[in-house]
Amino acid sequence: MLIDTHCHLDFPEFAPELDDVVARAHSAGVERMITISTHVARYDHYRAIAERFDNVWFTVGTHPHRAHEEPDISTDRLCELAAHPRCVAIGEAGLDYHYDKSPREIADQVFRRHIDAARRTGLPLVIHSRDADDDMARVLREEMGKGAFKALLHCFTSSNELAMAGLELGLTISFSGVLTFKNSEDLRVIAKTIPLDRMIVETDSPFLAPVPHRGKRNEPAFVRQTAQVLADVKGLSLDEIAQHTTRNALRLFSKMPALALGISSAS
Repeated sequence: MLIDTHCHLDFPEFAPELDDVVARAHSAGVERMITISTHVARYDHYRAIAERFDNVWFTVGTHPHRAHEEPDISTDRLCELAAHPRCVAIGEAGLDYHYDKSPREIADQVFRRHIDAARRTGLPLVIHSRDADDDMARVLREEMGKGAFKALLHCFTSSNELAMAGLELGLTISFSGVLTFKNSEDLRVIAKTIPLDRMIVETDSPFLAPVPHRGKRNEPAFVRQTAQVLADVKGLSLDEIAQHTTRNALRLFSKMPALALGISSAS
């Protein structure tokens, strides 16, 4: 039993066969999927997908690539939209210095509003961080000093220093198909050091398909391959890593109801 904690089911790559994509995930043992917001303006699309499938939930937020397009989304508005019963997190939001599609000052402001929304709602913040380790650690420390909030570093590919800063601040680390890539040995070394109760798995589909699907369109069913490599790294069976990551996901995304097999969001 697995949970794909980060996918983009609203993307056009999935539109022709979304029912089949969700069905394949279920057949692969992926019991839950969280479809992630990149534009608050597309909120109705995320909500509609989550309302269409009883095993899909959604988030609300502005990706750093889009921060310049939604610079005035207020914390109040994020909190209002997050009140929907199937909205389980804020984000994804953060800093991306690899592409720098939004001015850094605007991205910082938008990110901090999302942090405030996570703090006020009690929902976890889904953090996007790329090539911004120092500033990300600084912002997280500053904001955590104003009041605690739950968060995860999604699709983690950053430095060990950011991973340790995240753990120090109580964050969860999420691993995607990048963990399976041949040239990701440094990432696997980091994964080996992350405590079992602080890790979850995701696809970030339709991107970053894991080996042996690399180069193809990714989909939630493929989170199984990432979980298998994570299990190998930790010296565990696939079933054991599935139990740990599912328990962690339910605890983090606590607005989702508990699953069977003795796994509870309160565990």
